[in-house]
Amino acid sequence: MKRRYFMTSESVAEGHPDKVCDQVSDAVLDDVLRQDKKGRVACETYVTMGLLIVGGEITTSGYVDTNNLVRKVVADIGYTHHKYGFCAETCAIINTINSQSPDIAQGVDRGGAGDQGVMIGYACDETKEFMPLPIMLSHQLVRRMAEVRRKNILDYLGPDGKSQVTIEYIDGKPERVDAVVLACQHTEEILDSTGEKITKEARNELIAKIAKPILGDLTDKDTKYFVNETGKFVIGGPQSDTGMTGRKIVVDTYGGVVSHGGGAFSGKDPTKVDRSATYMARYVAKNIVAAGLAKKCWIQLSYVIGQPDPVSVMIETYGTGKISDEKLEKAVRKVFPLTPKGIIETLDLRRPIYKKTACYGHFGRTEKEFTWEKTDRIEALKKEV
Repeated sequence: MKRRYFMTSESVAEGHPDKVCDQVSDAVLDDVLRQDKKGRVACETYVTMGLLIVGGEITTSGYVDTNNLVRKVVADIGYTHHKYGFCAETCAIINTINSQSPDIAQGVDRGGAGDQGVMIGYACDETKEFMPLPIMLSHQLVRRMAEVRRKNILDYLGPDGKSQVTIEYIDGKPERVDAVVLACQHTEEILDSTGEKITKEARNELIAKIAKPILGDLTDKDTKYFVNETGKFVIGGPQSDTGMTGRKIVVDTYGGVVSHGGGAFSGKDPTKVDRSATYMARYVAKNIVAAGLAKKCWIQLSYVIGQPDPVSVMIETYGTGKISDEKLEKAVRKVFPLTPKGIIETLDLRRPIYKKTACYGHFGRTEKEFTWEKTDRIEALKKEV
């Protein structure tokens, strides 16, 4: 008998308060790395109604004009008018940045990990990006929200929004989209006469202009659409909710399909293995699946602060591996450099590439900055095993 189940993943738009914070933190990191490749950054951002606070620990020979940088990021996202409840020109900005602790620095300076922790990587063969389908579609939907807003295809949309996609699987293969959720911030012009909900015409337009172009033939007559289910979404962004760096870590990774190591990414320079080793774990898993050595691959790396080598490497291929998981673990240790220094050099991580990662996921991307998405270790893996 065929096994039938449903898997759901969500994504959030660039104007979501948490994502505003991720983008600001990574913009600060990028500005440091433009001036100082060896700068140390652990930047956190908090946003609420009319106020944005930037804090953390930064050690650099460069200078970050935090006030102007933050206003540019917020404006680029689309918060340029008071009608959205938050505006780049008028929001208050507080800077509470300090330097990195010397106790941490002495361990990092000799090539050790910047912290302890567990990092997870994953890849599967159900999409061309070697990613789970639900999270890829969810990201594409919020990208489409931004596109139709920026191009004035739907000029009543605001920067905030969310998406969610439920996929029906049969025997482990994605078959169809069962449910779609769109939460789109908008102006009052698409409200009906009650002022409490959007018009049916607007609802149908959001489905036609955002969902249909992305989901295509994966939908059918039984697909369910949920659009702004409270009725309206006029008050959004920091006016309606606080935001913080690192609160969307499942959105940033694999959409809940597998476990998460726990560490956030945005605002952290590559000496922090929370970020760099997670990128390496994805690089390893993707090359294993791309090499045809497994249909699915989950990998866990763990580190100790101040020490360079991982204390453990664990691989799980869910019974899909062409060889044993133990043999894959040994091959991975030989083919991939897993020290912080080796990871940084292999993936070329001391570059200002991080703001682009702060929206639409850190994995499954094709842009040139995403070096951990390369599949250039296939032959080396095959030879080793």
